[in-house]
Amino acid sequence: MALTREYKQTVLERIKADPEFEKALYTEAVTALLEGEQEEALSMLRDLVHAAISFKKLAEQTGVNEKSLLRMLSPRGNPTLKNIGLILQAVQKDLGFTPQVTIAAA
Repeated sequence: MALTREYKQTVLERIKADPEFEKALYTEAVTALLEGEQEEALSMLRDLVHAAISFKKLAEQTGVNEKSLLRMLSPRGNPTLKNIGLILQAVQKDLGFTPQVTIAAA
């Protein structure tokens, strides 16, 4: 199901206004990555970057071209493990938060 503009705007505004929501969303994104839910993880990371950091700043922090980052975090994105690591490192540094992640055993 496609998300409405109002929903996405609400999420972006909440990220900007609520540091605890921002941290929870980052934790969920990392958890989703570890559980193999790439599309969901990329969507959450894209929202975090868009609302809290900016793709321009992320490009400066990672040394990766801004347009490449936009493509990587798009719904069809397929970033390398190296680039995901750079992105997570930059987001974590910017948020000043290290998530505590536990995944369920299969």
